[in-house]
Amino acid sequence: MSDHSSDKHEESRLGSLGYKQELSRVLSKFDSFSVAFTYLSPMVGIYSLFVLGIGSGGPRYIWLMLIPVIGMYFVAMVFAELGSHYPISGALYQYAKNSVSAKYGWWVGWFYSVALLVTVAAVDTGVVPYLTTLLNSWFKTNLDPTNHTTILYLTLALLAIQTILNVTGAKVMGRVASFGSYVEIFGTIGIALILAAAGFNHGFGFLFSTQGAENAATNSLGVDFGGNWWMGAALIAVMAHAYIFYGFESAGDVAEETKDATRQVPRAMRQALLAGAITSFILIAALTLAIPNDPKSYKLATSFEGGIPFILQTAISSNFLRDIMLLAVIFAFFSCGSSIQGASARMLFSYARDGATPASSMISKVSPRFHTPVNALLVGALVPLAFTLLVNVSPANDVKILFMTYPAHVSALTSLVSFGVSGIYLAFLLTVLGALIARTRGWKAEGQYTLGGKGMMINIIALAYLVLMFINLVIPTGLGSPRGGLFNLDWVTLMVIAVLGLVGLVVYMISPFRQKK
Repeated sequence: MSDHSSDKHEESRLGSLGYKQELSRVLSKFDSFSVAFTYLSPMVGIYSLFVLGIGSGGPRYIWLMLIPVIGMYFVAMVFAELGSHYPISGALYQYAKNSVSAKYGWWVGWFYSVALLVTVAAVDTGVVPYLTTLLNSWFKTNLDPTNHTTILYLTLALLAIQTILNVTGAKVMGRVASFGSYVEIFGTIGIALILAAAGFNHGFGFLFSTQGAENAATNSLGVDFGGNWWMGAALIAVMAHAYIFYGFESAGDVAEETKDATRQVPRAMRQALLAGAITSFILIAALTLAIPNDPKSYKLATSFEGGIPFILQTAISSNFLRDIMLLAVIFAFFSCGSSIQGASARMLFSYARDGATPASSMISKVSPRFHTPVNALLVGALVPLAFTLLVNVSPANDVKILFMTYPAHVSALTSLVSFGVSGIYLAFLLTVLGALIARTRGWKAEGQYTLGGKGMMINIIALAYLVLMFINLVIPTGLGSPRGGLFNLDWVTLMVIAVLGLVGLVVYMISPFRQKK
């Protein structure tokens, strides 16, 4: 099928679903894959979460990767079938809306949109330590990555550049993502090869050891699992992987700009997840084997005081190579943030096009010059910037709120970021549940990719994985517990979900969407 006839077919399919083609259908198969792959971003995930994984679970945590990869592959198959049947911008919102009801889809879209916007803020602020390190080295500045003003200004600069690039066209977004994919390959496989050439300090068997992570006396992060690895350390360490393996669904968010979307979107979702799994395993294995073999250095390498920068510094003596790797990390964060902002804008555009937000006519406006949802992109920059301001809100002492305690010295931004992953998992869970409800009502997929007779079984497995992992993400176990201390802040994540639910109720009540129903 030629590109022209394929485009006509996609426009016809979009029209049959009630929408006209307003965005430019310019993204190739590799562009679609790259948007999904750079959002998933193995480099961003590993550079952000390596210490959480190895510090809480020891080298053996690498094998826990199989759980979220396999679980999410079942999810990806469900999404791929939905994406092929409903090749519409705003993937999860549209899938849930068409599977169950408009109101159900609205709530999926709400939690997913907020989670995306939170993630943009998390990624763009997360690159600040690496960016200041490079700037201080090259220009002899003294930028402090923990300074609130520094965080705000650098995040503002990143958001401005990302927004300009995204506004100027989907093709530009695709090129940034495509280059980001090559950077991801270098930053994972390339760095692994460099570390291997420098010489590993352990044999392959080291990857099966725990190095005493299950015991408080020998745990690098100082947390206590009572000597229980599988039902203690592993439940926390697996989060370092669970936080990485999503984002593949963003290929569906840009479906209306993808050539031959009913065929390419499902492929991009599955391929991005598998590529992310392979590259993540290679980089984590290389970093783990490169850890110095003396106990003091091991503890530093697997704690927040040292981590990956310490491993690279001890393994690679060349300042030039270290700067190249630092540049790769910075661009990986940049392209990841850019892809997420692009996906969030398409989600907001799709949402607003249905009258699902206040000021929906403005947010759904498409630039006649660039054929991009320019106002949705501006919202996708301003909201994360507003979230970034929350870094300034940090109590000096523990704060008692009803039955929960908000911990001292934890910024409101950190609390909001703790919702980022749980919000994504909640939206995934509701979407997969919606697909299951549709199947029980007799829905049959009619896209290029279908699950056939195995659809029900795959759907149930995907839902079971998401339910179990969501519980592991949010269940409150006390601030003194490893879970509460390292990522979900006891009741805080659940309370953030509840607060955002209440805010969502207000937005829903005043949106044109409700008034039309």
